[in-house]
Amino acid sequence: MSRSMRGLALVLTALLAAGACGGTGGERAAETASQGKAGREAAGAAATWWKPRPRVTWQWQLSGRVDTSVRAQVYDVDLFETPAATVARLKKAGRRTICYTAIGSAENWRPDFKRFPARVLGKKVEDWPGERWVDIRRLDVLRPIWAARLDQCRKKGFDGVEPDWMDGYRHDTGFKLTARDQLAFNRMLASMAHQRGLAIGLKNDLDQIPQLVGVMDFAVDEQCAQYGECGRLLPFVKAGKAVFHAEYELPLSRFCATSRRLGLSLIRKPLELTAQRQACPA
Repeated sequence: MSRSMRGLALVLTALLAAGACGGTGGERAAETASQGKAGREAAGAAATWWKPRPRVTWQWQLSGRVDTSVRAQVYDVDLFETPAATVARLKKAGRRTICYTAIGSAENWRPDFKRFPARVLGKKVEDWPGERWVDIRRLDVLRPIWAARLDQCRKKGFDGVEPDWMDGYRHDTGFKLTARDQLAFNRMLASMAHQRGLAIGLKNDLDQIPQLVGVMDFAVDEQCAQYGECGRLLPFVKAGKAVFHAEYELPLSRFCATSRRLGLSLIRKPLELTAQRQACPA
């Protein structure tokens, strides 16, 4: 994966993993109580959540002030840098909104970076200064950080969340992560998002689509056309779930027909993910 190239069983699994990873009983009890409160508060709204359908149009902007004039049905923008007023303006215009946030890595410019203890920080993420991989096996540490981010996402009025770096097990993170570790982590992310009435997307983790398509509400993929991998995303489309697809290098003429045939939501973006956007002709 790259950002630029870039329920009972699930809860029980996460709690068991937390116990195995350590932490005091008091800390775990407080964390469980906090989750329970969040779950109860969201119970009414979380009975259902937004489920984007295939071929919905989208805009993905993670750099600069959000341009709300783009004609797209869905906006995917930064959690921390996008004010609630912008989200409200988009919603008033009939747009759905997704909050972007990395969680498989820790970014030292984020306001909650100090919540990541040194013991869970791994190697630097290649090509991304100030960003380090995190040990996704430490659910006891990452769960409360994720909970706080989801609460902020919901409070700002977003409809869904895009977690980044959901395939750390395929990278040199400094930790001996396995596919099983990744599945437990990604399922935890989904369970907690749904508790809060938020849709959640699977980011780039193509190898685990068969195991995760049932718990994820949409997919976000980069450069599947360039690497000949778009067909692997079809389980989402067949399940009636949107695939938000972005290319950076190929011209539209190279992949519009394929993307349209497969039912993907396609845009061409600059690597910096500014407001600039190209979409296939209607």
